[in-house]
Amino acid sequence: MSRFVYADNAATTKMSPVARKAMLPWLEDGYGNPSAVYRIGRDARRALDGARDQVARAIGAKTEEIFFTGSGTESNNWVLRGICERLQGKGKHIITTMIEHHAISRTLEDLEKQGFEVTVLPVDKYGMVSPHVVRAAIRPDTILITIMFANNEIGTIQPIAAIGDIARERGVLFHTDAVQAVGHVPIDVELLKIDLLSLSAHKFRGPRGVGALYVKKGVKLPAFITGGGQEKGHRAGTENVAGIVGMAMALEDAVQSMEQNLLYVTELRDKLIAGMLQLPAVSLTGHPEIRLPGIASFAIACIEGEALILMLDAAGIAASSGSACSSGSLDPSHVLLSIGLTHESAHGSVRLSLGEETTEADVDYILEQIPPIVEKLRAMSPLWEERVDA
Repeated sequence: MSRFVYADNAATTKMSPVARKAMLPWLEDGYGNPSAVYRIGRDARRALDGARDQVARAIGAKTEEIFFTGSGTESNNWVLRGICERLQGKGKHIITTMIEHHAISRTLEDLEKQGFEVTVLPVDKYGMVSPHVVRAAIRPDTILITIMFANNEIGTIQPIAAIGDIARERGVLFHTDAVQAVGHVPIDVELLKIDLLSLSAHKFRGPRGVGALYVKKGVKLPAFITGGGQEKGHRAGTENVAGIVGMAMALEDAVQSMEQNLLYVTELRDKLIAGMLQLPAVSLTGHPEIRLPGIASFAIACIEGEALILMLDAAGIAASSGSACSSGSLDPSHVLLSIGLTHESAHGSVRLSLGEETTEADVDYILEQIPPIVEKLRAMSPLWEERVDA
């Protein structure tokens, strides 16, 4: 294979050089336990404290409001299960949307079995929830609103500021799964009136297996993992110092270069979208403008998305059909069905997600390779024959 183009940055990202460099000392001589009182332990503790401050500053939070976790999924579980445990005396009603990541939706399904009631709000054809619908869904027994910041499959950014205003006005806690958004678009938890926010390092060029949870001061969460006194007694277990330091450096770097990266990646994304829409019977999914800079997602009529992904892989292009966490499932994407696509259309989806290392030549190569692959797949499809004949 002479060429490789990585177009699946929404699934995971290549670690940045600054993150890798920051981690190395803590993988070599800086092996001390952060809970130890001797020098190398104290050094590790200072590194954790510095990383906590970096993450806090990146999202407009206070240092003491940041808790380190093992992933965005863990952060989401901690919020949902913790809030339900603490506030079930007040009520058992939770509000969410149809297009949440499975880390949210499947956890809520589990909580429903435990007696909690979940209102799942619809979204429009672009995958956006209406703040008016959110307001109307709030009841006296509502204890939590959990709505993702931006969708991992179609890239649509939700009206987070408006939802935050409504939640604060009605006295309901507001959590957002911001795994896809942190490091890519500006986020200030105070301005947006967010009470709890989940993030994951590997989505912004940090290491895999480390995440964080923002918990607004005054919001009480019970301990998620019991044992030692780590994370102020809320998450026991010796901290992953190298991973946490790498995450903090990757996030700081992403925020510092965000304005430049936003412009660059958005320009590449728009070129990719324009090129893809030149193909017959191809439509963009997600909002045409209010979307993450790097995600371009499409429904391609009369093909199988899985076959397209495999043929792109053979051509040296890594892409996705739906989210990476659900690939391997034969069921169509719940996100695409929620925005009104038929099962047939949803099966013909492709997500191409770009990053700051993507080049214009990469986009050109994608646009060169996809048309003949689509043509070949359609030549084998009786549905395409019927469409052309009609």
